[in-house]
Order: sequence, then C-alpha cells, then structure tokens
Amino acid sequence: MPPRPRFDRRAPVRELPNINDRINYPKLRVVDSDGTQLGVIDREEALEVAKERELDLVLVSEKADPPVCRIMDYGKFKFEQEKKAKEAKKKSHQTEVKEVKMRYKIDQHDYAVRIGHATRFLKAGDKVKCTVIFRGREIQHTSLAETLLRRMAKDLEEQAEVQQHPKREGRNMIMFLTPRKTPLIKKDIEEGPTKRAVRTITTTPRANSTKFSGQSKKNVT
Repeated sequence: MPPRPRFDRRAPVRELPNINDRINYPKLRVVDSDGTQLGVIDREEALEVAKERELDLVLVSEKADPPVCRIMDYGKFKFEQEKKAKEAKKKSHQTEVKEVKMRYKIDQHDYAVRIGHATRFLKAGDKVKCTVIFRGREIQHTSLAETLLRRMAKDLEEQAEVQQHPKREGRNMIMFLTPRKTPLIKKDIEEGPTKRAVRTITTTPRANSTKFSGQSKKNVT
C-alpha cells in the first residue's frame, strides 16, 4: 500500500444539493411553491412543472416513501438558510475562560488596568480566572494575595459572581469569577438610634411662689 501524501492538496469534494436533474427517483411526492400538494407524480412531470414556474425541484425528504420534493427558488432558499445559520452563530456564544495575572504587590494603576480587562471579559460573557503569582519568598504572603483577590471580587461584584473562592495552587493563588446572571441589588440600611421628637414645656415661675415659700418657712420655724 503506497504511503499517504503528507499534505493532500486536492480540493475538498463539495456535496451538491439534490435538485432538478440530480434527482433520480422515478416517483416523487411533490409540494408546490405555495404549499399545495400535487400528489405522487413522475419525475419528468415534476421537472416540467418546476420549469413552467421558472423554479427548482428540490429534494427535501429522501427517506420518505416516495421521496418528497418541493418546488421553490433554490437560490433564495439557500441564501435564507445561510443567513439564519450566521444569526444563530452570532447568538450562540462559546463561553471561554480569560485569565488576569498580577502580583500581590501590584500598584493602583496596574490594578485598575486588570479590573478593566476583567470587566471587558465579563461583559462579553466569559469567565475570568484571577491569578496572583508568587516569586521566591513571596509564597509566604498568601494572606496578602487572598486579600487582593477578595478586593477584586468586591470591585467587580456588579458584573460578576464568585464561582471559586481564592485557593492556592502550587505557586499561584487563583479565583474564578463568572458573569452575574441577576443584577446586584444594594440595600442601603442606615442603622442608628431613632430620633423621636420630644416636646418640651417651659414653665415660668409664679411671682408669688418665692413669697409663699418664705411664709411657709417662717410658719414652720
């Protein structure tokens, strides 16, 4: 057996559609372009009907008995099918995992850049792997790395949910964020002593109160 060539430069064989003269079944169940059932007729008669309407005879169900064909504009039909396939491809987003790497000693500017990247990934519907890299003796400061990752989760809480909390793996500490499905609702609750209105009544001393008290003291003595 001769060895296969390393690269097959032949053009791929295109699967041609079963339309018009490529249909070889003698009897066909034919549906007209407006949906009307023409019944089971000969192949030649079906081709003649399609030709009279300046349309194509297209095989739509080969496994039926007899096979089913439809009279239609195949070019227009193919264009609409390709358009639907493209729209479906746009809607179906393949979720990917994007990674954001940093050191636990990252400065504020670089941290803001990482937050921007993560936000963009989350809005695109991708998951984000947040990785803190340790070098040398930095492995002793895992608590600082965990604090940084929790800070990042807090800063991204409006766009993301924590799928996996900070966890050490080898010389790295990682955390996974996934796009938030439900919007975050923040409740601002002001806690503190309730202030009640206190009614104060000011009383003016009576003019004779001092005199009466003095008289009462004299009587007692």
